[in-house]
Amino acid sequence: MSRFLQQTAWLVSALAMMFFTSCERGGQEVTRTLDFESFIPQYNRYIETWITGQREATLKEIATTAQALASAEDKQRELLELQAEKHANDLEKWDFRLSLGGYLKQGTAEDVPTDLVWVDGMDQPEIGDPAAVKGGVFRQNFASLSFPPTIRLFGDNANNSFRGNLYDDIDMPLVSLHPDTMKEIPGIATEWAITDNGRTVYMRIDPEARYSDGRKVNARDYLLSVYLRVSDNIVNPYSKQYLREEIAQIAMYGDDLVSVSLPEAKVFGAAIAGAMTPMHPGFYAEYGPDFNERYQWRFPPTTGAYEVLEGDIVKGTSITQTRVMDWWAKDRKYYRHRFNPDKIVTIMVRDESKAFELFRAGELDTFIITRPEFWYEKSEMPPVYDGYIERHTVYNNYPKIPRGFYINVTKAPLDNRDVRIGVHHAMNWQKVIDVMFRGDYQRLNAFNEGFELFSDPSIRARPFSIIAARAAFRRAGYTEEGRDGILQTPGGSRLSVSLTYAAIPIVDRMLAILREDARACGLDLRLDGLESTVAYKKQMQKQHEMVFSGWNIIPPLPDFHQFLHSTNAFDEQGNLKPQTNNTFVWARPDTDKLSEQVRTARSEETLASAAMQLQRIMHDEAIFVPAYSTDFIRIGSWRWIRWPDSEFTRFSPRFAYDPHEVHVLWVDEEIKEETQAARRSGKTFPEVNRLFADHQTRAADTTSEPALVDPESEPAAETPEEKGDPEQP
Repeated sequence: MSRFLQQTAWLVSALAMMFFTSCERGGQEVTRTLDFESFIPQYNRYIETWITGQREATLKEIATTAQALASAEDKQRELLELQAEKHANDLEKWDFRLSLGGYLKQGTAEDVPTDLVWVDGMDQPEIGDPAAVKGGVFRQNFASLSFPPTIRLFGDNANNSFRGNLYDDIDMPLVSLHPDTMKEIPGIATEWAITDNGRTVYMRIDPEARYSDGRKVNARDYLLSVYLRVSDNIVNPYSKQYLREEIAQIAMYGDDLVSVSLPEAKVFGAAIAGAMTPMHPGFYAEYGPDFNERYQWRFPPTTGAYEVLEGDIVKGTSITQTRVMDWWAKDRKYYRHRFNPDKIVTIMVRDESKAFELFRAGELDTFIITRPEFWYEKSEMPPVYDGYIERHTVYNNYPKIPRGFYINVTKAPLDNRDVRIGVHHAMNWQKVIDVMFRGDYQRLNAFNEGFELFSDPSIRARPFSIIAARAAFRRAGYTEEGRDGILQTPGGSRLSVSLTYAAIPIVDRMLAILREDARACGLDLRLDGLESTVAYKKQMQKQHEMVFSGWNIIPPLPDFHQFLHSTNAFDEQGNLKPQTNNTFVWARPDTDKLSEQVRTARSEETLASAAMQLQRIMHDEAIFVPAYSTDFIRIGSWRWIRWPDSEFTRFSPRFAYDPHEVHVLWVDEEIKEETQAARRSGKTFPEVNRLFADHQTRAADTTSEPALVDPESEPAAETPEEKGDPEQP
């Protein structure tokens, strides 16, 4: 699975110019025609040309490998045989894709196989509580303490922290995954069927599926979704690559049947194929070269439960989401007990302490109190003692957020592996956990840790050690110590690294601890604290040396491709590629192959093998410095906010990181009125501290003790040649 190896910019630009009718841009008319009759054959020819080129390249590789095998020594034979097997699989994949015909297909009912076995996913448990009631206003603050730079679904800066609130947790895919069982359940599709080869999923659109403006969802809207993302009007490299390489075909058969073909059969194939969401053609009628500016603050008609109405964005202050009162799925199983408040109001508070005071005063309905200072100190207050605010500790099995330092390996001195290893040993994360988090958290050990079947539990984070850090720096050539204690080379180059991060008080304090202990290791850690939006943009432009970040991850499968594959680091000309999630700027053939294998794995065993190899490479190459993790979340909520709490339902599903994401809470107006009256009169209620430990799997990990020995040298990472042809997400 290569990525954009032979794409030419002129072709995408040519496509972009074809698909627009007119609208105004800065006083000028821009020609636009949202014309699928032109777009579909043009794009199909482009994809066919690309596949043909990949196939020809694969045939050449097969011939080269066969020739090498004929004279190979035993030592090389195993590697060459693995390469030959991969080439054969690739050739079969290209032939399959060519056999499908056009990438975007407009078929008829007669084209649909008659022997399909249809399933509807209706055998899973309900989500939410039957006792939930609709109504009320739920009030929260922006968790990132910053206002989002846009509310667009895609395009520049769309991948911001509030996107999940607006889209990812709300929009309806064709097929979804149950958050407690990880089994497929219906979304916009009422039923689906998978072909015998496991590569094509047919999905029947619910005849009642509607956008929030009442328009019926049409199969053609999924083809439009592709167009909007592959046009050159937007900077959207990840989606462009994914759609070209991970989707083999998208077809419509009339208005209510869609099929999505994958290049290979995959684990969770129905959910992967069914993850697509439709796009409203009327809303995007003005789509064109000025897309980013024109649609910056416009919310599209949604198939989900909440919309943002005109006038409900107060820039820099608040965003209000309003429940779609006649939402088409409001009575459907898996959705009828969710999305309960009439409005969700998210307000901008740039200081976390001020946000907590608003919560304490009853101006915010819930607050995450996972951090010890909130749990042990700030939430020990009269509203809790008097029973007005209830506290909940909820354990989950959610994979660990990869929170830590993302090292840009193209920036000196971090292009040296020994320097990176030294940085690992120079970071005293256990001290941060003990001092800042009272020992409640655990040290994160690896990138993509916590995927039960697909993570390597043997990988342990490098512990803080002055001896080990200085030994690694010495191997990198930093053999002398300056007057300020910072190491330097004999030529006078100081060991100094910049760390970019979103400047908020808790992070400032954490990094101050790390900086001081890093100095004892001879490292000058320069703290580059920026406003969160500015820090994010710097990271996306790959201008950082190291960045403290924690990307959102979604079970059940890990993902390495967007973070490690070379096509997310550089373009075909070798230029740095911005606006992708490969903030390591990492590019190596073996990790490319592994990343591809994880993404295309046909079995759990293959996926696990490849994923664990990638975890090991990331550890050995020291490109990610793991920080800390938790397997629980603590929530404070005013007693009028109700959560599922019965023998039939759970406060939080097993695979939900934050129960807010599943939208199972509701506002009880009677309890709210009762509570407010009690506050005025001085009446109290019993104090409530609930523990939901169904998913507790381990105690806090305190085994990461400082290393007291000086390892002569860490084993060198195997080169791609030594590792052979591995596998991967």
